[in-house]
Amino acid sequence: MQIAAIDRAAGTTDADTIAIGIFDGESPPPGSPTELGQLLDSGEARRSFKSLALAHAEGKRWLLVGLGARADFTPERARVAATVALTRARELNTRALCWQVPDASEQAPVAAALVQGTILSDYRFELHKSAAGGDEAQPKQLERLIVSGPDGLATSVAEAAVLGDAVNRARDLQNRPGNDLTPTALGAYAKALEDELEGVSVEVEGRDAIIARGMGAFAAVAQGSEQEPALITIRYEGPSAPGGPTLGIVGKAVTFDSGGISLKPGAKMAEMKFDMSGGAATIEAVSAIARLKLPLKLVAVVGATENLPSGRSIKPGDIVVAANGKTIEVNNTDAEGRLVLADCLCHAVAEGAERIVDLATLTGAVIVALGSTYAGLMSNDDELAARIAAAGESTGEIVWRLPLHEEYDELIKGKYGDLDNAPEARKAGTIVGGAFLSNFVGETPWAHLDIAGSAWDLDRPYVGKGASGYGVRLLVELAKSYCG
Repeated sequence: MQIAAIDRAAGTTDADTIAIGIFDGESPPPGSPTELGQLLDSGEARRSFKSLALAHAEGKRWLLVGLGARADFTPERARVAATVALTRARELNTRALCWQVPDASEQAPVAAALVQGTILSDYRFELHKSAAGGDEAQPKQLERLIVSGPDGLATSVAEAAVLGDAVNRARDLQNRPGNDLTPTALGAYAKALEDELEGVSVEVEGRDAIIARGMGAFAAVAQGSEQEPALITIRYEGPSAPGGPTLGIVGKAVTFDSGGISLKPGAKMAEMKFDMSGGAATIEAVSAIARLKLPLKLVAVVGATENLPSGRSIKPGDIVVAANGKTIEVNNTDAEGRLVLADCLCHAVAEGAERIVDLATLTGAVIVALGSTYAGLMSNDDELAARIAAAGESTGEIVWRLPLHEEYDELIKGKYGDLDNAPEARKAGTIVGGAFLSNFVGETPWAHLDIAGSAWDLDRPYVGKGASGYGVRLLVELAKSYCG
C-alpha cells in the first residue's frame, strides 16, 4: 500500500473515496459537499462512534464516519474509525482512500493512528492458499492511502506506515504453520535482515552452540524435537547512538508447543503455532527500529525451538542447569517457555543489555486474569515498568502491572533443585512465571510481558481474529523513549 500525507483539501486529491470523521453535535468540516449535511439532517448518517454513511458527490464516494464525543476521541478510537472506513471502502473496491484528519487537539498522533488502523485492518494471510481456491468475490486490498491535514504530518504518517508494515510482517510469521516456520526458518528470516538493514547484525546458533554455552534449560526443551533449535542474537546500533543504556529485548519463539511429555489436550492445539509470538514481535520491533534509524543501542535475543514428545524428550522430574548455574526441577514439560527464556535472559545480560524486556505467550492464567484487553506486566524496576506502561497507553497495546513479592519466591523453590518450573500449588500462575524468570537477570532492570491473551484473537477491530502482532508498536515506542 502506498501512503502519503498532503496539506490540501481531501476533495482535491485523485482518491476515489474520501473519509470524513464527524464528532457529536458538530457539522461536517468546511469545504465538505452539501450531501454530507443532508445525510445528517435526514438521520441516515449519525455522529455516534463507529456509525457510517455513504454519499456520492463531486465524482467521488464520501464516507461519513461517526467519531462520538470529541472529549472521548483518542488515537485508539482513530484506529477503530479507520477500520470502519476501510471495511466499507474495500466493499466498494476502492483503489485510493483519502482520510481527512479530524480537527483534534493533537493531529499528528491521530494521523498516525488512522494510517496504522488502515494498514492493520487491510491485512490478509494467504501464503498457503492456492490461486484456484481464492475467493474472487472478496474485496481487493487498498492500493493507496492519502492523509489530508495540516502541514507537518508527513513524518508521523511515514513512521506509522513503517510500524504498520512491521506489525503485519510479525503477523505473517505468527500465522505460518509449524511445518513451515521451523526454528531454522525463523533464524534464516532474522539473518536476512542483516543484509537489508543498516546497523543490524545477526548471529544464529544451533543445538551444539546452545549446549556449549551452558544453556541446559533451553537445550532440554529442544531435545525432544528433530528440528534444530535456533538461538538468534540481533544487535543494532543506530546512527549517533547516545550514551544511554543498551536496551535488551528477549522473545520466546516456541514454533510449535505440544506440551512435550506433559501433553496438551487436542482441542485447539493447532493454535500452539502462535507460541512463537514473542519472538516474532521481537524480530519485527528491531526491524522497525532499524528502519526508523532510531539512535540507540540494542541487543535482542530470540530462543526458537519446538516442544515435542519423543523418546529423548525431557521428562517430568528431570533437573536441568541453566546458563547462570541455577538448577531447575522440571515438574511440567508444558511450562517450557520459562526454561527457554531463562537461558535467553542470561544471554542478553552477558551480551551487554542494561535494560531488558521479554515477551512471551507464557501462561493461560493471564487470560483468566486479564482477558485479551491487557498484557500482564511484571518488573523488578519501577522506572522501566512506568516507561512500558506509558508506551502501552500511547500505542493502544496496554499492560497491567502485577506484583512481584518475596512470598511468591517461596512458591517456586524446588524440592530437589533450586527452582521448580511448575509448582503444585497452582497459585498466581502468571506471577509465578514472572517470579521464576526474575532469577535470571541478576540486578539488571527487567520487565516481563505475558502476552498469551493478546498475541492472537485479540478481537480489536483492526486486528480481529488470528495473529495480532502484539508488542511490536509497544517495543518501538519504548525504544523511542530512550532516544530523547
